[in-house]
Amino acid sequence: MRVEQLGNGEPELAIVAAIHGDEPGGVEAIERLLTDGTNVERPVKLIVANEKALEAGERYLDADLNRAFDENVPEDAHERELARQLADAVQGCTVLSLHSTQSSARPFAISPGLDDATRAIVPQLSVAALVRTGLDVEGRLFATDATIIEVETGYQRSVEAAENAYRIALEFLTATGALPGYTVSTDLSVYDLGEPVEKPPADEYEVFAENFTHVDAGETYAAADGEGLTAQEGFYPVLFSAYGYENIFGYTGSFAGTLQTTEDGTATLTAD
Repeated sequence: MRVEQLGNGEPELAIVAAIHGDEPGGVEAIERLLTDGTNVERPVKLIVANEKALEAGERYLDADLNRAFDENVPEDAHERELARQLADAVQGCTVLSLHSTQSSARPFAISPGLDDATRAIVPQLSVAALVRTGLDVEGRLFATDATIIEVETGYQRSVEAAENAYRIALEFLTATGALPGYTVSTDLSVYDLGEPVEKPPADEYEVFAENFTHVDAGETYAAADGEGLTAQEGFYPVLFSAYGYENIFGYTGSFAGTLQTTEDGTATLTAD
């Protein structure tokens, strides 16, 4: 794990990239922050997490690092010790964790809930939506003693994902007072993460549903070996893709409301 720092003092802010080794866009953003002469007013840790997986171009070596922050990972797994190190590195920090996906070109944020920091920061980021996972975080980075905001910045290994990651990192630093200037707060749709949508056994998969666009009951949302799969109940697709996950297409979501920011900067979730 590589840890760098901008500014002097003990950081209360951190930006993390390469939780997954096949998502290099966040690493490119960190490299730009280190080389573009960014002068911060608050110290910031910059962390490249799974360097070995990044070098191998693989999601992980032994276990998914973003599921390794509990005791359900083999003791000899590379990511088990790495999770311990990363948890120590971000302890007490407000953290932007940069990811990319096979699911969506449009960036969106993920958090376990809507604490004060999340309400204040996420509307100032260039994201299309916010997804709440709830408190059952399945060994994710959310389980650490830190405030974690994940952002899916775009398609894996795309130029756009790297550009989005850099822009969102600058917005995060501005929103938290590490950089001078102003950001624009926007009203943001919030969705609650639901159950996974399983894949039936097949050789080829297709996905017709789009993230955050409602799928009605009876609508065909995907296909397995050319056979359409229809929704039993309506839902909002979250992290949907044909091959992003081995055994699931993604998750069902439900619309929770709109996070609206008033002129005084207060963000409130309102049901539409």
